[in-house]
Amino acid sequence: MVKRYLTTPATVFLSLASVIGAKSIEKDPKDANKSSDWIPGVSSDFNFVMASLVSGIASVAMMIGGAVPYVPQYRAIKQTQNAEGFSTYVCLALLIANILRITFWFGKPFELPLLAQSFIMIGAMLVMLHLVISVRQRTAAQGTSRKHFRELKANQFWQWTDFQSYVEFLACFSALCGALLYLFGNNETFVETIGFLAVFTEAMLGMPQFYRNFRSRSTAGMSVAMVAMWTSGDLFKTIYFIVRDAPVQFAICGVLQVAVDIAILLQVFFYGSAGASNFHPLPRG
Repeated sequence: MVKRYLTTPATVFLSLASVIGAKSIEKDPKDANKSSDWIPGVSSDFNFVMASLVSGIASVAMMIGGAVPYVPQYRAIKQTQNAEGFSTYVCLALLIANILRITFWFGKPFELPLLAQSFIMIGAMLVMLHLVISVRQRTAAQGTSRKHFRELKANQFWQWTDFQSYVEFLACFSALCGALLYLFGNNETFVETIGFLAVFTEAMLGMPQFYRNFRSRSTAGMSVAMVAMWTSGDLFKTIYFIVRDAPVQFAICGVLQVAVDIAILLQVFFYGSAGASNFHPLPRG
């Protein structure tokens, strides 16, 4: 079972630091001598440089933070040549969410680090998909039937046996989003709906873990400490969205993610944490 998306302590710290320093970078140099300097008693130029540095580092952390946790998973699959523990539906959800987010940007631009985050995540998921499909092709039993996107069979959706089929589907989906944006881009309701669908898809990635616990009436095999870290990371990410004046959909996404995390923590209380020392959570983006 692969690891769920994990916000590292460093990312959490940087997100918190950005909350402290993000607004300082926007200050007018004329206000440098005011008592509201980021570090009281230090020159205004130094305050501005430090605020800019912290804000920049936090932005980089936000851009790559979602993709970095998949590096160990990639290495594990490559070394073991076993992809059975990785669900390609995680890739599907993250690819759809980030294509929608990019579409949303064209209708309602938001800050560039969040846009870059989407491109980086799409790239990371395509790399993961390519590896998983390659491994499955090498380990598939002889005589296994091939499945291709061009066959347009609903019961084979996202179960194709060649990487090209996934790229073709994503290209068609991206083209559809572009066409709809061209036709309805001036419609505020349409644009806002695209943004909501993007972040809602991403926010619900924690639901498989919740559902699995609910079905088994147990949190065995789940690390409570890890869920607590997810909650902290999502909380600070939500604060980042709010402080940086990201579109309201991003804040809603963060709130939903925190709510799902808290719901999972409550399951520990209701079902008990026996056997929760082994970490086998479902993946999330």
